[in-house]
Amino acid sequence: MIQIYHNPRCGKSRNCLAFIGQTNQEYEIIPYLTETPSVKELKTLLKKLNIQPLDLVRTKEKIWIENYKGKELTNDQIIEAMANNPILIERPIVIKDGKAIIGRDLDLVASFLD
Repeated sequence: MIQIYHNPRCGKSRNCLAFIGQTNQEYEIIPYLTETPSVKELKTLLKKLNIQPLDLVRTKEKIWIENYKGKELTNDQIIEAMANNPILIERPIVIKDGKAIIGRDLDLVASFLD
């Protein structure tokens, strides 16, 4: 089953969800802003994405700029920041068959779901 980490206030996330809905595949919406992933879940997600923690951070978010930008942070500290402030997590994230992508590009999502 497909899973999507979704923020309903984000246009890219809404577009990705609508696209997935048109594929006639089963999917589950993970409202990560209200059901915040734990540090352990974020580490698992990063493995599926095959990226570094900083690559999953929305570095233009006010919380990041005010609290973390310019600081020397370990990967664990970055993951902790996302767990404490889920708005920092890039979206949407699409998961299928143990792999994941950041689904901002619908062409990428289409090839990922095939």
